[in-house]
Amino acid sequence: MVGAGQGGLQVAASLREGGFAGPVTVVDTEPGLPYQRPPLSKAFLTDDGGRSRIELRSAAFFDEHGIGLRTGTGVVAIDRTAGKVALEQGEFLDYGHLVLATGATPRALPVPGADQAGVVVLRTLADATTLRGLLRGPARRVVIVGGGFIGLEVAAVAAKLGHQVTIVEVLPRLMARVASPELAAHVAEVHRDHGTEIVFGRCVVALRGAGGAVRAVELDDGTLLDADVVLVGIGAVPKTDLAVRAGLDVDNGVVVDGRLRTSDPAISAIGDCANYPSHHAGRRTRLESVQNAVDQARHVAARIITGSDEPYRAVPWFWTNQFDLRVQMVGIPQDQDERVVHGDQVTGRFSVFRFHDGRLNTVESVNRAPDHVGARKLLATDLRPTAEQVRRAAFKLDPRNFS
Repeated sequence: MVGAGQGGLQVAASLREGGFAGPVTVVDTEPGLPYQRPPLSKAFLTDDGGRSRIELRSAAFFDEHGIGLRTGTGVVAIDRTAGKVALEQGEFLDYGHLVLATGATPRALPVPGADQAGVVVLRTLADATTLRGLLRGPARRVVIVGGGFIGLEVAAVAAKLGHQVTIVEVLPRLMARVASPELAAHVAEVHRDHGTEIVFGRCVVALRGAGGAVRAVELDDGTLLDADVVLVGIGAVPKTDLAVRAGLDVDNGVVVDGRLRTSDPAISAIGDCANYPSHHAGRRTRLESVQNAVDQARHVAARIITGSDEPYRAVPWFWTNQFDLRVQMVGIPQDQDERVVHGDQVTGRFSVFRFHDGRLNTVESVNRAPDHVGARKLLATDLRPTAEQVRRAAFKLDPRNFS
């Protein structure tokens, strides 16, 4: 496994759980034991605990399960003919099957001043440690560039710490690529209620500084936003350099088939770096979520052990915590979906049901965990409610109520 995130580690664990007896090795450029990434934009920023609190497995786990862990060194080349990978120090490792779980890297902000102190991205433990240090101390002015999950989660933490927070989003609403207008509007209202300013429809053109540290964010209309800390959260790009050098098919990620195999059947790709044909989206997609990485890891491990030719069809789901909001999503929405809101938007307990060509494809839930659990079970079947059924006040997300 190239990559010791939750996907790469899950392949190794699932192989051992399934009885695979051969050598299993996980390689990653980051030093230390593998760790969870979701807490980095939430609890880790306010927690005084160190790395041990977010580690996925103890050192003893790897010893007990006979899993080789090579961290602090990267794979720099794949020799597909010989079935070997080359590590940074010049060492070679043999493979019978190779799994690319290389993840993604934050998209850079291509403006002058983006390399100044106080300008950060958030992907790794090192990034989170830097950001945590910046957020401590007297109240500061924090500007978040990008209104996606990462930016909103950090904005919530910063606001609770007493900072003056501004979110700059180039599109006309938050989470525009993944969330419905109804959900986005509610999330924006909650952030504003906590004192956060949100600027829509504006681009950042420069980061102004003094003494090598950022001091202001300049927008395309000339507005200057005072800033001591700038978090850039404008998406991520898949890490595909290794696959490109190996001659594998790459297009917005490492291209895999429905079984998660690359153009070389001895190599699979999973998680944030993999572009796969989604049964639920009806098209190729690349998903950045822990659930997707873990489920794809289990699928690949089962295929390696059993030789199964079953396609990957796990239902995708996502979540984000911001203030007292617990937002959970199931499915992959389409453009121009019909949307039906069920529940109470005023009290902040509702779900948005999204239909494409009359068929339910996505459920977004705000503080309605039963809807989320029910939707995950439902979308794994062929049962679907109609939009008319969802509009009824007495509607409950129970497969026994519809066919």
